[in-house]
Amino acid sequence: MTAPNQSVFSAQSSADRDLGKGSSAKRNVKIGLALGAGAARGWAHIGVLRELLANGLYPDVIAGTSMGAVVGGCYAAGKLDQIEVFARSLTRRRVFTLMDLSFTGGSLIAGERLKAALERELSGFLIEQLETPFAAIATEVGTGHEVWLQRGSLSLAIRASYALPGIFEPVRVADRWLFDGALVNPVPVTVCRALGADFVIAVNVTADMMYRAGVIRDAAADMSKSGTSGKPYDQRADASLIERILPKYFDRRSDEAPNVGSAMIDAFNIIQDRILRSRLAGDPPDAIITAHMEDVGMFDFHRAEKIIDIGHLAATRALPNIFSYLPISHQAR
Repeated sequence: MTAPNQSVFSAQSSADRDLGKGSSAKRNVKIGLALGAGAARGWAHIGVLRELLANGLYPDVIAGTSMGAVVGGCYAAGKLDQIEVFARSLTRRRVFTLMDLSFTGGSLIAGERLKAALERELSGFLIEQLETPFAAIATEVGTGHEVWLQRGSLSLAIRASYALPGIFEPVRVADRWLFDGALVNPVPVTVCRALGADFVIAVNVTADMMYRAGVIRDAAADMSKSGTSGKPYDQRADASLIERILPKYFDRRSDEAPNVGSAMIDAFNIIQDRILRSRLAGDPPDAIITAHMEDVGMFDFHRAEKIIDIGHLAATRALPNIFSYLPISHQAR
């Protein structure tokens, strides 16, 4: 396992962060929050964080994998409100406009528009300067090494952590090519412990996701109605490409046989599930929050409102168990 001390890009952070308000000093227990992978299901982490904070549970360290890195990194940077607003604003059409097709041969989606969206909020944030210690988990291409990104550009580390192989292009960090950390550590309990956490709360959003890979689709006519409307991307051109290309990769055929995209995602889910079971058995968390959402697919990013609510409920169910172990009182909201 590799935990490199990597510097990414240097920049000064100018944003104020007011996080983890006096939590450690009052309870003498350092809480770690391990936010797991799960693509669109990762929006549930927002609801989990809201519920934990509302009950006085401020994480002292955070480790995130894939979408867990997105939400966890935004929280550590003081941008939880912004990522929630972004998530709730997504519609089927807007999700499609963020899926810029790649023609390099390295992936289906280039990810430049998602990169731009992240940079708008996180430009200048360095991981080592965050108020809350944070690590994003990625996998090194070629070696399979587990890489803990704890220094340098926050947005670059997040992009490396969610770069699903074959869907997004690998991300170069220093001298390494990296992709999705779910291949090695889907719910990074071990990383929280390495960061000094005494009590680790794990959040698993893929407990019932096996073989589920929902895909967002819009009719071509609906897409074409949107026009450009002065927006930075030509949605009409993208709609045509997406309507022709994406279904060929993701839709199941009439005989229910998987296409390239659905086969890759199913294979990824199976691998992730097996690795997760092994990792949690080897180093179980002190408490686990499991968000069940059987009808939510990996690409249902436009269903953030429902997914966030599921995260709220999952955390609420877990609170009695968490407070039975922590030496702090259950705060009334």
